[in-house]
Amino acid sequence: MTKQVKQLDRVIIRFAGDSGDGMQLTGDRFTQETASFGNDLSTLPNFPAEIRAPQGTLPGVSSFQVHFADHDILTPGDAPDVLVAMNPAALRANLGDLPKGATIVVDSHDFTSRNLSKAGYTENPLETDALAEFAVHSYDLTDMTVEAVKEFGLSRKDAGRAKNMFALGLVSWMYGRPTEPTVTFLERRFAKAPDIRDANVTAFRAGWYFGETTEAFVVQYEVKPAPMPPGVYRNITGNLALAYGLVAGSTQSGLPLFLGSYPITPASDILHELSKHKRFGVTTFQAEDEIAGIGAALGASFAGSLGVTTTSGPGIALKSETIGLAVMTELPLVVVDVQRGGPSTGLPTKTEQADLLQAMFGRNGESPVPIVAPRSPADCFDAAVEAARIAVTYRTPVMLLSDGMLANGSEPWRIPEVEDLPRIEPGFATEPNHQTTNAKGETVEEFWPYLRDEDTLARPWAVPGTKGLEHRIGGLEKGDGHGNISYDPTNHDFMVRTRQAKVDRIAESLPPLEVDDPSGKARVLVLGWGSTYGPIGAAVRRARTAGLEVAQVHLRHLNPFPQDLGDILKSYDAVMVPEMNLGQLSMLLRARYLVDVVGYNYVRGLPLKAAELASAITDLVEATTGETPSSVSDGHQAPAAVKESVR
Repeated sequence: MTKQVKQLDRVIIRFAGDSGDGMQLTGDRFTQETASFGNDLSTLPNFPAEIRAPQGTLPGVSSFQVHFADHDILTPGDAPDVLVAMNPAALRANLGDLPKGATIVVDSHDFTSRNLSKAGYTENPLETDALAEFAVHSYDLTDMTVEAVKEFGLSRKDAGRAKNMFALGLVSWMYGRPTEPTVTFLERRFAKAPDIRDANVTAFRAGWYFGETTEAFVVQYEVKPAPMPPGVYRNITGNLALAYGLVAGSTQSGLPLFLGSYPITPASDILHELSKHKRFGVTTFQAEDEIAGIGAALGASFAGSLGVTTTSGPGIALKSETIGLAVMTELPLVVVDVQRGGPSTGLPTKTEQADLLQAMFGRNGESPVPIVAPRSPADCFDAAVEAARIAVTYRTPVMLLSDGMLANGSEPWRIPEVEDLPRIEPGFATEPNHQTTNAKGETVEEFWPYLRDEDTLARPWAVPGTKGLEHRIGGLEKGDGHGNISYDPTNHDFMVRTRQAKVDRIAESLPPLEVDDPSGKARVLVLGWGSTYGPIGAAVRRARTAGLEVAQVHLRHLNPFPQDLGDILKSYDAVMVPEMNLGQLSMLLRARYLVDVVGYNYVRGLPLKAAELASAITDLVEATTGETPSSVSDGHQAPAAVKESVR
């Protein structure tokens, strides 16, 4: 039958099922199809912390949301236009996020009385008017899959496992996604198991053909490719981009990369990825614990490598003493903290921004550490290169604060040209740097490990074994210049202030902040850091569409702050700081600049929602200027039934 094709400017789809239903793989494959088609996209994987949560229960639901468009987008979206639910628990867990008129594609196979009870249903919602507000397409996808692949002789259980590919094929047809990338992926993944390979490919194609032939779906939607600057693009997650950025930092500095790490969610993927790149001089060491990992990394830095350690908040707590040692010895070290929900074990698979104060102050004594934070999955690459630049140039440990949303989320990344990457000069010491007189009155050349560069205040970095450059460093305070152990109070005060001045000196190398204030007339500024960039950008766009004047600034460097930040803050009547914590950056800004910023704080384990943030921005603008919005639409061309929904 001939079907209508309807143009949309963007769509948000969420795949949800039991943690064993393959929803992460399904969402990832749809994302790869969408990336190859040329849409802009942003994703949000969401899964339980347990390896296998109780089957069929709400805590066991795993989901993957993808937002794709024919224009530049910034977030995975607040609410899905389409929900693919593979069981009752997946339906119930996600129903509250759906706007009226959203499309629900549901596998009715597991809607048994037992599974309904597990999900908290007293009656089958597919047989009542509970879903009357939505466009529901209920099919026994499992049985359809088993029937489609019966020729391969698999058990019913094994055949039913391909139902996620059937669902992927159906949704791929609904939105005109290319099928070749998924077919190629399945053929490669299951090359050693021909029956499994053929069953998955057949299920995927059967889902596509079902959408094409059934009378239940009379409309196919089309989202055209997004215009992008010329270049070579690929879809990339934050952890992968960060790993590539560390390799780039190693290459640009000419230093071998050593990663000392202990696996921890959500940072483990960086260890996995870097272990593949020995050809770039990368050495990975999976240590027995967090302390051993950072100790090995710092030892590698002492020996002349780019030392890196990766972890999350609980690991930072264990590494804090060695970070302090890196501050005292003034050695380059990149410490990656992929933040997650806390405290303690907290929400291991959920996102949060609550480690900023830990990064700033979580060590004994005066031990300043530069802090860098990426703003998007792709930006993790540039942030990693920047962290390496600062660590090597200024001889200091650097904290790189990513988070779970960035780590697991993905977006298109324009692969940079090598010549556009910054050159990082380690500048190893190669000869003595100080003259003194011995007991015989002779002039003797010595190496002093704490003489400093006039521009950066960095001390010289001498690789052990270099003749004539024998020296001693360690955790005890050293005398200025000569590096002998010193308990002199005046010297300690001077060295503490010098280490702080060295970190402060980094601000001189930072470019001016980019202030997004198109008219130059805004009186309200929204300031963010880290992964709040997307929700803030989307909310600010929404407020501007409504006719409000709002400015936006986003921070990559959190210690030291950029030199022009204070003047920017004081040039606006009101400043809002949205954070996924209880106001940690707000506290630092108030203390440093005496600006009474307005916090917007939620700690839900999920990204901030752009629509809710836009409402808060609108309220602040109204209270500050008396302006009122002319509209609340953001121009989202959703399917007709959900046009009243706000993204």
